[in-house]
Order: sequence, then structure tokens, then C-alpha cells
Amino acid sequence: MSLITKTPEPPYYAVIFTSVRTDNDDGYGAMAEKMVALASQQPGFLGVESAREDVGITVSYWRDLESIKQWKDNIEHREAQKLGHEKWYASFKTRIAKVERDYGI
Repeated sequence: MSLITKTPEPPYYAVIFTSVRTDNDDGYGAMAEKMVALASQQPGFLGVESAREDVGITVSYWRDLESIKQWKDNIEHREAQKLGHEKWYASFKTRIAKVERDYGI
């Protein structure tokens, strides 16, 4: 996986998930890998970037809002969300943004 996702020409959407973890790591890494693999199979998925230190930030990129909604409602993703709420996250915030411009090298 590339560290920086190659995205199409804007507009597209970014889901920014920021989190602070609990000390409980029971199954977290395996579930995170499973969710990236599952998301990559969803219609409209464009890619993902993630970094973790004291605060974890994962940004996933999507073609449109309907694709994001379908991912949010995915049964396996909903189970991962439930586990996150119950044991892996002390706090989190999800933000959805429309990308209107991007540039880089």
C-alpha cells in the first residue's frame, strides 16, 4: 500500500477519523486490517491513509456521499464500530469533508 493515496481529480470526499485509544489492544490490529481490506472492496472507495501516535488519524477517500453511507451501514463495519465504542477508543471524532482541490508532488 502506498503511503499517500492516489486520488482522482476533485471533487471527492474524505472521511477523517481521529481517535484516542484505550489501553485495550485485544484484536484491534487485526480488525483495523480487516476493515481496510473490506472498505477497499466497497463501491466508491478511493483509498486510505493512516497515522498513529498519541492521536490516531485515518483518512479514507470516497467518490460520493452515498458510498460513505453504504460503508457506514456495512454490517461488518458496524460490528467493528461497536467494538471500538466498547473497548478500543477512549474518544473519537468522525468528520466528512468535500475535497474541492488537491495538489502535491
